[in-house]
Order: sequence, then structure tokens, then C-alpha cells
Amino acid sequence: MNESTRATLQSTFDASNQGSIHFGQVIGQLMGAGVESYHVDYRSGRTTYYLPDGSTADFGFERPQHGIGDAFDANALRAAILGAQQGRVMYPEFKKLSQQAGCVGYTVWISGRHVTYLGRRGEAHVERFPD
Repeated sequence: MNESTRATLQSTFDASNQGSIHFGQVIGQLMGAGVESYHVDYRSGRTTYYLPDGSTADFGFERPQHGIGDAFDANALRAAILGAQQGRVMYPEFKKLSQQAGCVGYTVWISGRHVTYLGRRGEAHVERFPD
């Protein structure tokens, strides 16, 4: 991975975690950098970006201080997702809401145009990108 791509990933990661860009902007910037997918692990506090050539970039964030809900609440998760899609919920709030809904992490499949959200017991919710 070249330094320009890594810098784009870092700046996108930082802006998202600060709540200064919305999900659509994140996807646009990552697509422009050639990212095909990325995985967010709330439990370890890591986000990993994957490029088609096999290279990766890994960035850390603060793990949840309020804990992650034990039960996977798909309805609460969908409400958080809808808020993010509509630009009403920025990423810092989305992380809190999705964690409260029992989401331990998720993978964004940019090339596949969907996100797979995961619960503690292997539950999964797949959310397609809006058209």
C-alpha cells in the first residue's frame, strides 16, 4: 500500500470517528482509495481495511466504556442504521447505539454493497446499501 492510500484511510478513519463525515462520504472516500472491504471489531477496538492486492491497514479506537449489549436487538440496530443512512446519526453515536443493540462488530463489503453486523452468539444482520 502506498503512503497516499494509507494517508487517505487514516484521514477517513479519523473524520468518521470524530463524527465530521457521514457514512456515504466514508464509502466514497474508501472507494476512491481502492478499499474493497473493512472490518470493525468493537471488542478489540480495531478497524482493518482490505485492498484487492492483499494489503491491509489497521487502526485502533477507544473500546466501549459502556459495554456491549448482551442480546442482539435487530430492531434497535436497524433504527441506528437508518439514522446513519439518513445522516441524522453520525458515527460516534452510531457506535454507541449499535453496541447497545448487542453488535460486537461488522464488515462493510464495499464491492458487495452491503454490511454484515454481528452479535455475540453468531447472530448476523445483513444491510444492503441504499440505492
